[in-house]
Amino acid sequence: MKIKKYDIIPSVVIERAGGEGKAIGYIDGKVVFVRGAAPGDVADVKLTTVKSKFLEADLHKLITASPLRQEPFCEHFGTCGGCKWQHIRYEEQLKLKNQWAIDCLERIGKVEIGEVQEPLGASETREYRNKIEFTFSDKCWEDTFDKNNPLGVRGLGFHMPGRWDKILDVNHCHLIGSPINEIRNRIKEIGIENEFEFWNPKDQIGWLRNLQFRTSVTGDLMVMLAMNGDAPDRIKILFDTLIPEFPQVNSWLYAVNDKRNDSWTGLEPILYKGKGYMEEKMEDLVFKVRPLSFFQTNFNQALSLYNIVRDWAEIQSHEVVYDLYTGTGTIAQFVASKAKKVIGLEYVESAIADAKENALSNNITNTFFKAGDMRVLLNEELFAEHGRPDVIITDPPRDGMHPDVIEVILKAAPERIVYVSCNPATQGRDLALMKEHYDVVRSKAVDMFPHTHHVENVVLLTLKK
Repeated sequence: MKIKKYDIIPSVVIERAGGEGKAIGYIDGKVVFVRGAAPGDVADVKLTTVKSKFLEADLHKLITASPLRQEPFCEHFGTCGGCKWQHIRYEEQLKLKNQWAIDCLERIGKVEIGEVQEPLGASETREYRNKIEFTFSDKCWEDTFDKNNPLGVRGLGFHMPGRWDKILDVNHCHLIGSPINEIRNRIKEIGIENEFEFWNPKDQIGWLRNLQFRTSVTGDLMVMLAMNGDAPDRIKILFDTLIPEFPQVNSWLYAVNDKRNDSWTGLEPILYKGKGYMEEKMEDLVFKVRPLSFFQTNFNQALSLYNIVRDWAEIQSHEVVYDLYTGTGTIAQFVASKAKKVIGLEYVESAIADAKENALSNNITNTFFKAGDMRVLLNEELFAEHGRPDVIITDPPRDGMHPDVIEVILKAAPERIVYVSCNPATQGRDLALMKEHYDVVRSKAVDMFPHTHHVENVVLLTLKK
């Protein structure tokens, strides 16, 4: 059968979960990735991409619903691209994520896993994020705004899936709780009432650009806005209106962004009122979190993840630990009491500055932090200065570890490696390069982001004898 884009194909059987939150079926033997489907569905699908090796489609009409399904709880589901698995029951999400992690290790890495532990589900499946960002738009996604609304088409929300230039105006987001939704909506109202221009990325005009919220378990709440240009009179109107209405916020900040992109990197946060930082508490450790500091966005699950890392590492008091991609040094400090010394390496200099400051305030004296390219930092000279690693903890970005870094790790030959990954596919690829030297003792998926396809996976490796 000859098929083309926008064809509707009837009664496609959805067989399993795929990448990026899509589900997988087959049309004439060719794989099709279907948005909005669940394993076990039978559905008519509308083709959106036709390639020689694969197809992509949207769910057009559900014929038979999968037993995995549930009713989505968010009014924006199906349009917003943030929580793509709301239509799947949470216990089934965990099974799918766990199987995805196993498949990546076994199919990509071609490794034998000694023990696959049960996945660790999140204690909270809604309002679990402690950091979230929104974008202003002078013209929101046409299908989502009320043309009769006096507020017009300006909005504040998330980028539409696959669109850098279109924003979904958000009324209520279940990723965060009160009062963040209320503050976000009030900021939008104040901007419209005072005729502040919302950002237009195509024309690179507009004043209000981005909005960031951060919260902590200690009760801190931080609000930071990014504007295109410094306008003291407008800033005063905005903040002086908000501050008395939301007294629970203890840090009000803004940053001037005149770049062509919305990245916060390189911006200088300016404190309008309040502390200007937050504090997070893990066990007896306190971490100062600045506006642009990295910190895990799901605190409760991060604490559980760090406990797994510390337990699996089985660090002894005489052992030297290397924490690769240490970020602000949270894992390094979390395990420091067990080790002789912990060396934390990270490419972001500001993160290393935070790590050093937090270690000092926590009275931790057996850590050493250094910033730079991991391929340059991790070498024999560093081992000669601080000792060869007995244990390596590595938590790389989604791209995984560079082969040069893996080569140095293999030459260093630590007894144990705990590999934390936010992308099991690249974790599997990296383990394929290490399997001749290390056994994969155990693996465990940890769900940091409920209702999404994302999953963290922790693997313990031990040196072959």
